[in-house]
Amino acid sequence: MKREDGPRFPELGFYTLAGHVESPRDMVDELRLAEEMGLGNAFISERLNVKEACALSGAAGAVTESIDITTAATNLNTRHPAISAAFATTMHRLTGGRFVFGIGRGLRPQIAGLGLSQTTTKEMEEFAHLMRQLWRGEVVSDYDGALGRFPKMALDPWFDENIRLATTAFGPRTLDLAGREFDMVVLHTYFDDETVRRIVERVRTSAEKAGRDPSEVKIWSCYSTVTDELPEEDFIRKTVGRLSTYLQVYGDLLVDTNRWDPELLRRFRESEVVNSLTGWADTVGTAEDFERLHDVLPAEWLACAAAGTPRHCAEKVGHQFDLGVDGVIMHGSTPSELKSVVVAYGESAS
Repeated sequence: MKREDGPRFPELGFYTLAGHVESPRDMVDELRLAEEMGLGNAFISERLNVKEACALSGAAGAVTESIDITTAATNLNTRHPAISAAFATTMHRLTGGRFVFGIGRGLRPQIAGLGLSQTTTKEMEEFAHLMRQLWRGEVVSDYDGALGRFPKMALDPWFDENIRLATTAFGPRTLDLAGREFDMVVLHTYFDDETVRRIVERVRTSAEKAGRDPSEVKIWSCYSTVTDELPEEDFIRKTVGRLSTYLQVYGDLLVDTNRWDPELLRRFRESEVVNSLTGWADTVGTAEDFERLHDVLPAEWLACAAAGTPRHCAEKVGHQFDLGVDGVIMHGSTPSELKSVVVAYGESAS
């Protein structure tokens, strides 16, 4: 597909190399199929194994013509700011403007294990300002702030790059920041309808207070989308297993954001099956584990996803737009697994 044709569904995206992978080359076939399907955005998450964001982004840009490439997300404190700015500029020009540089806070245990400080909201805001200075070709001298101390940073005095900045957001401070400073915000999976509506309103209000056009901040719902065409064990791993893992990693934040009952989270955590797991549920869980996990997960929490027939999934994806978002990332499935959903979505939209 030629870039000038554009994607047929610019409002739909997916995460390439979803979950645990062995070969990053799988991304090449995923991206080519995604472009054939007309998807608008390929999101890249970073794991410190075979999913390093810069390498994947470069490869993604080189083998695609129409789809946007978005890091969602890479940590801002694992690379020098000048290197991050140069990476984004390289990707911007490599893709003809299709790149979106997305950053996030990262997982707390991993950041601590690397000997790095936890990323603050102030650091994220200063990072956004600093990136835009460097992309405008400015020289940043004697910086002494939240990000550290840098005597002199500059890329190219002729730069005047309009590169989109994105952030992943969970809590209220990051959502407010997204409205003030970022071009795109990627939400988390397993948000219920009321939460999505509330978050959209918060981001838009923050943008308006900052003197921005609220419609210019693009809000992407990250929406677990899994069809029942998958083998049963894969289906339950990508639904029950994935939500269980999120609750293991940051259950308090997820429950607090959704204003769910914390007592239900306590029961989940204290259950025999959760305490018998030797790692993250979607990594080490067995079919028997998933059956038992299903029994300790509140049904209304599991319902915050598109799971079932392709038509049902397409309808639920479409409903996300009724909540005010601009785009939907069909999370947790590959383009080949999403093909029937996209066909159904296109039929319902026509």
